[in-house]
Amino acid sequence: MSKQLDSLRQFTTVVADTGDFDTMRKYRPTDATTNPSLILKAVQQKENQHLLEKIIHDHSNASGSELVDHLLVAFGSEILSIIPGRVSTEVDARLSFDTQASIERARQLIDLYQRSGVARERVLIKLASTWEGIQAAKVLQAEGIRCNMTLLFCLPQALACAQAKVQLISPFVGRIYDWYKKSAGAQWDEAANAGAADPGVQSVKSIYDYYKAYDIPTEIMGASFRNIGQIRALAGCDLLTISPDLLNQLSESTESLERQLAPEHAKQNAPEWLASNEVSFRTELNQDAMATEKLAEGIRVFVADGIKLDTLIAQARNK
Repeated sequence: MSKQLDSLRQFTTVVADTGDFDTMRKYRPTDATTNPSLILKAVQQKENQHLLEKIIHDHSNASGSELVDHLLVAFGSEILSIIPGRVSTEVDARLSFDTQASIERARQLIDLYQRSGVARERVLIKLASTWEGIQAAKVLQAEGIRCNMTLLFCLPQALACAQAKVQLISPFVGRIYDWYKKSAGAQWDEAANAGAADPGVQSVKSIYDYYKAYDIPTEIMGASFRNIGQIRALAGCDLLTISPDLLNQLSESTESLERQLAPEHAKQNAPEWLASNEVSFRTELNQDAMATEKLAEGIRVFVADGIKLDTLIAQARNK
């Protein structure tokens, strides 16, 4: 009997949400995603210390931020030697509200990849789905630098990304689920909010249906899962990026898995066409307490881990 992970591959591109090389070798994902938190975790593993040591040795005169970028590219290049597809590498979250600085940092990352022999087509630059981040992506996409918009929690963010013609968006299923569960407190009914009724799943489905109904080419990659029920409910989404623990659960389960999302279903019940501009983006995002709070929280978390990574590199450099 087929494993769920193999069944999922039939209609969804499986992506590894990790910086762990062994996980990628074991589960054979097509693509891989990284973020400051995952790289911070990976670089502290003993088997990866040589990457940090080599970066510091080879770039002794580089600034702290340059060393971080070299490290990100070293991890990304190693990942690309394992997987057949693309790797997502994130621009410093501290630049989430600075369009020009985000553009310049993204160009630098792509330049470092190309110097390492990696074609730009194999790299997705991750940017936070703030208005400023989306405008940076618009410029980068026009230059042939493909972008993955992260920390995305609502349709208005997805609409702005579509207008910017970004390559891919990463709506965060689990963090939406977390917010609604915390908000409901003791009134939360897990069974009633599982599977297709999960608020995170419903958010991604609404974006999927909109994109497919209007033939928007931007890829949709569900992210930040808390359980395999959420993954099963989004089977058929363009891509799903999955943590090592959930990849393992899917690889061990022999339960049947059916496709849940399909373009033809979206076209049958096309949602209303919605305009998107800066005013509507900021207004609609502000009206959505969940999306506003989770976007801000996500940036804060990534900034904190970015600072920790800076500190770790500085300490290694001063040994």
